[in-house]
Amino acid sequence: MINQAHDSQDITRILFQEFPTWMSVSFYIIGFTAIFVFLYGCYVQIRKYRHGVSFRKTVADITAGIKSMISAVLSHRTLRRRDTSAGIAHTHIFYGFALLFAGTSIITLEYDILYPLFGYKFWYGSFYLWFSLILDLAGIALIAGLIYMMYRRKWLALPKLDYTRPDRKPGEPDYDRMKYRREDWIFLWTLILIAVTGFLLEAVRLVWLQNDSTVWDYRWWSPVGTGIAYFFKALGMNPEAAADSRMILWWFHGILSLTFIAFIPWTKVKHIFTAMGSLALRDPMSVQRLPMADMEQEKIGYKHITDFSNKYLLHLDACTKCGRCHEACPANATDYPLSPRDFILTLRELANDKLESKSLAGEDELVAYGDEVNQVRIDTLWACRTCAACVEICPVGIEHVPMIVEMRRSLIEEGEMDPMLQNTLQAIHKTGNSFGDSKRKRPNWTKKLDFKIKNAGKEPVDVLWFVGDYASFDPRYQKVSQDFARILHECNVDFGILYEAEMTAGNDVRRVGEEGLYQHLAESNIATLEKCEFRKIVTTDPHSYNTIRNEYPGFGGKYEIQHASAMIKQMLDAGEIRLSGKLDYKVTYHDPCHLGRYNKGFDPPRDTIRKLGANLVEMERNRDNSFCCGAGGGRIWHADPVGQEKPSENRVREAGKIKDLDVMVVNCPKCMTMMEDAVKSTGHEKDFVVKELIELVAECMVFSDDKSHTSDETADTD
Repeated sequence: MINQAHDSQDITRILFQEFPTWMSVSFYIIGFTAIFVFLYGCYVQIRKYRHGVSFRKTVADITAGIKSMISAVLSHRTLRRRDTSAGIAHTHIFYGFALLFAGTSIITLEYDILYPLFGYKFWYGSFYLWFSLILDLAGIALIAGLIYMMYRRKWLALPKLDYTRPDRKPGEPDYDRMKYRREDWIFLWTLILIAVTGFLLEAVRLVWLQNDSTVWDYRWWSPVGTGIAYFFKALGMNPEAAADSRMILWWFHGILSLTFIAFIPWTKVKHIFTAMGSLALRDPMSVQRLPMADMEQEKIGYKHITDFSNKYLLHLDACTKCGRCHEACPANATDYPLSPRDFILTLRELANDKLESKSLAGEDELVAYGDEVNQVRIDTLWACRTCAACVEICPVGIEHVPMIVEMRRSLIEEGEMDPMLQNTLQAIHKTGNSFGDSKRKRPNWTKKLDFKIKNAGKEPVDVLWFVGDYASFDPRYQKVSQDFARILHECNVDFGILYEAEMTAGNDVRRVGEEGLYQHLAESNIATLEKCEFRKIVTTDPHSYNTIRNEYPGFGGKYEIQHASAMIKQMLDAGEIRLSGKLDYKVTYHDPCHLGRYNKGFDPPRDTIRKLGANLVEMERNRDNSFCCGAGGGRIWHADPVGQEKPSENRVREAGKIKDLDVMVVNCPKCMTMMEDAVKSTGHEKDFVVKELIELVAECMVFSDDKSHTSDETADTD
C-alpha cells in the first residue's frame, strides 16, 4: 500500500499548505465566528423551548426512546415507508453527509487538538488513504441523493411537496409559503456546492502536486478527484494554474461550509438535530392514550403557544415538510381545511415569531388559534378525524393528534363548537349515550333473540360484552349485535351485558376535547365494571375497545379486553364455530382506524374472511395506510358541508374500482353507518353491499336451531 521509498508520514494532506500566516489566522477568525453564530442560534432555540410547559418522562421512557431513535436513524425505516425512493435517497444523503462531517471533525481533532497539545498524529499513511477513499465514496453518495431529491421536487412535481394551503385563500397574508420552497432549494444547492467544490479542490490539488510522488503515486485512493484531475489536465491545466484555482476553491469551499454550519439553528438544516430529539421523545401511545387533564386546573387545554409542552415545541421544529402526513390525511384528501403539515408549520411560525425574542409577547399575541396570521383556524381543528394517519406515517415522530385535541379542549371550554356537536355532548351528559335515548332502551335490541342474555351486573359471567352506543341504538347495527349474540350463544360462551348500566365508553368524547365529560364517563363505567364478576371484556366497537384497553387503566380500570374479530378468529381456530360451507364472494376489507392503525388489529379479520372462503382483494390503501371513514374524532356528530365529498365517499369510490366486487366488509359500527350512506350517495347500490364481518360469519355458520339469523329481521327500537 505504501511505497517503501516513502515515509508513511509524508502520505497525508497539509491543510494550510503554502498559506501565509494572515490567511490561516483569517480562516480561524471566520471559523470561530461561525461557531459562535451556531452556538448562539442553539441558545435561542433552547430559550424558545423553555417557554413551553415542562413535560415529564421517566428515565426508562427516555432510554427506550433513545434506543428507538438510534434504530430509526440508522435504519431509515421511517423514511422508507410508502416512499422507498425518497428513503433510499435520504439514506445516501444522511450517510454521505455524516461521513464527510465525521471526516472533517477527525481532521480538526488531530490538527487543532491532539497534535498541538500532545504531539500525536494519525492522519497519514494507510489511515489517510482509506480515509480518502471512504470520503470520496461518501461524497458521491451525498451528491446522488441530492440530485434525486432535486429531480423529485422539480420534475416529478409530487402533490405532497406542493405547499398550497387548504386552510387559507389566495390573497390572505400567510397563504403564500414559497419561502419554504426557496429554503428547500437553497438547502439542496448549498450541500451540492459543498460536495462538488470538495471534489474540485481535491482534483486541482492533484494537478498542482502532480510532480510530488507522495501525492501523485497514491492518486487513485481519491478516485473521483483523480478522474476530474485527468479531465483538467486534458483541458491544459498546468500546476501553476491549478495552484491559483486551488486557492480560490479552498476559500470558497471553506467559507460555504462554515456558513452552512453557522446557520444550522436558523434554517431547515436544524432538523438534523430536532428530528432525532423528536424521535427520542416520541410517545408510541400518544394517540391511543391521550394526555390526562387535571380538571381542578383553572385552564384546560392549549390556547396560547406557551401552553404547549416544550416537547411539542421541539416537534414543530422537527417537521421536514415531507408531506407524508398531508398526503395521508382524509380531511385534506376531501378538501376540508386541514393539512397536518400546515397545522404544524403554522404553530412553528407562531413559536418562532413570538418565542425566539428575548422578551415574551403579550398574552393576546400568543393565542394559537383564530383568524390572524400564524394562527390555526378553528374550522381546521374541527376538521380532524383523529384517525392518526398523520402520526403513524410521520418519519420524525411528530404527534399531531394530541396537540389538536389539546387545542380542542380549550375551544370546548370557551364553547366554540358546532351546535350539533354541542347537542350531542349534552345528550351524552344527560342520558349516557350519543343518541340521546333513554337508558332503558339500550338493551331493546335483545328482544328479538330467542334466548336471554345474562345481566353481567347481577350475575358472574366469563365474558362481559361492552356493547357500545351504535351497537345498541342504531337500527342497522342492532342486527349485527343480534348476530354476534347468537354466535356467542351457539358456541356456549358464558357472556353477559351491562343492560341499562352501560354508558358510552367516551373514546370520541375525549377526542372531541370534552375531557371533563370523558373522565365522568370513564369513572362511571369503571365503577360499574368493578361491581361485576368476569374474566375478560369483548366489544364489537373499536372506539370502545381502544379507550377501555389504553385509557381506562389511567383511571384505575385495567381489564383484559378483546375486539370481537379477534375472539371470532380464536373460536374459528379452535373449531368452536362450525361452518356450513364457503362464501362465494369477492370482498374487500376496510380497516377501522381504532382497531387497525391504533391497535394493530390487522390480521384476525383477514384470517376470518379467508377461512370463510371469500376472495379477499385489498384496496390500495389498507392496513396501517387505511383511509378513515370520516366518523372519528367526533366528526360523526358534525354536519358536513352540502355537496362536499366525504372521506367515506372517497373510500367507497376506491372500493368501487375493484372489478366484480360483491361485499365491502367493515368491522366497526361507525364505519358501517358511514359506508352504507356513502354507497348510496356515490351510486354504488347496485354494485356491491356493505356488510359487517360478524354478518359474514353468521351467514356461513351452522346454528343448531337451523333458524335463519336475525340480520334478516327488523330490530326493535321502541
